[in-house]
Amino acid sequence: MTKQAPRFPEELKRKLRDRFNQDWRKEIRKEIGIKERIKIERVEMPENDPMERIKGFFEVNKGYTPEMAMAEARRCMDCANPTCVLGCPVSIDIPTFVKLIEKGDFIGAVKVIKETNSLPAVCGRVCPQEDQCEGNCTYVKMGKKPVAIGHLERFAADYERQAGEVEIPEIKVKKGKKVAIVGAGPAGLTAAGELAKMGYDVTIFEALHEPGGVLMYGIPEFRLPKAILRQELDYLKRLGVKIITDFVVGKTATIEELKEEGYEAFFIGSGAGAPWFLGLPGEELNGIYSANEYLTRVNLMRAFEFPEYDTPIPRGKRVAVIGAGNTAMDAVRTAKRLGAEHAMIVYRRSRAEMPARIEEIKHAEEEGIEFIFLTNPRRFIGDENGWVKQMECVKMELGEPDASGRRRPVPIPGSEFLMDVDIVIIAIGTKPNPLIPQTTPGLKLKKWGEIEVNWDSMETSIPGIFAGGDIVRGGATVILAMGDGRKAAYQIDKYLSGKRD
Repeated sequence: MTKQAPRFPEELKRKLRDRFNQDWRKEIRKEIGIKERIKIERVEMPENDPMERIKGFFEVNKGYTPEMAMAEARRCMDCANPTCVLGCPVSIDIPTFVKLIEKGDFIGAVKVIKETNSLPAVCGRVCPQEDQCEGNCTYVKMGKKPVAIGHLERFAADYERQAGEVEIPEIKVKKGKKVAIVGAGPAGLTAAGELAKMGYDVTIFEALHEPGGVLMYGIPEFRLPKAILRQELDYLKRLGVKIITDFVVGKTATIEELKEEGYEAFFIGSGAGAPWFLGLPGEELNGIYSANEYLTRVNLMRAFEFPEYDTPIPRGKRVAVIGAGNTAMDAVRTAKRLGAEHAMIVYRRSRAEMPARIEEIKHAEEEGIEFIFLTNPRRFIGDENGWVKQMECVKMELGEPDASGRRRPVPIPGSEFLMDVDIVIIAIGTKPNPLIPQTTPGLKLKKWGEIEVNWDSMETSIPGIFAGGDIVRGGATVILAMGDGRKAAYQIDKYLSGKRD
């Protein structure tokens, strides 16, 4: 059966067409022809020197200057049918904001972005644009580098913040209805922002002592500075979103108890914060962490500033991170900054199968991270004090593809060897915490504990309760979680206003 190409929803298609035909857009297209635009080389993002950046937690990418942003924006051919928009989970009007940057109207550009994305400074830094908007750019079909949409989004958001011109959109008439959001991660924050703009009384209940979810505790400072995230959170608060921290839904209060407080609809965006482990002998030894604990200690609890912040974490000399996704890259690059002489990725497949972003792999290689491919741990060996000192590994070879489409790794008999380590970080994925399902009777779950939803509406098996992000997907990207939150917000509006089909 042939897979159908994605299509523009009629409302989005109409908006894109109307803006495409605006006079100022026509003038910009006349100024530089397509043949001239195609000749312009992509403007690469300036970066801090690798040997300097591994000494601290400052941001790797420096950002565009206005001149660089305008030069990159000129590459955009302003396609009549912009497939880049189809690749964006939150349907940002990419051509319009890019053309506004080309015009020099940077504030106008960020206003267009914020029509559908309340966290542009975050998305511009951590979203996998190469697989989404940029991956669908017309240039890719031509065998050329795509327009740097992510860098331009970051530029517009940073320009607005630095210029002190952050505007709050007009809030629609208050609807007098309360909506509860469970979890202040990207899915919950997005749903909250969209619902607040619609006029709902929105409260986020967050289990940790600071909002942000994986954006706060999982992504290191050198990829997403906490100050920028907090400013994005402040924008949501100015929209009218209330955030209550240290509130564990299912323990502090159940969803049923919140209903008694007057909440008429719910969005569960509690993520997938429970780590998977390998289940190997010796995994209980000291010095072996889940990536969740390791990154939370360093990012949210600021262990890298011990003793100023009283959250110590061992600083190993030989640190092995098991896994090769973005979380693994974050963990191993963090270990390098904490003084590891050998910060190593140990991965059972080859480089070609690594799921991490291309940019994150590139940055890791530049920073001296060691990659040990086609290798899998078998057991962990401790010293007389119960601390890990070695890891027994086995070499692997690639066999036939598995369900993910990647070739399945197969152990090579007799290839076992010992690797000296003093810290091991397990970064092989996460699963949802079962607390909310356990305290919400009737909530249907999938095999690994994710909440089952109707993908068209993001509604769960219980009417009025919606869900999205990792609690549904079991571990995905920030922007996919945001897309879920946005879709759910519009469906919640339909549910509460009685406009559902």
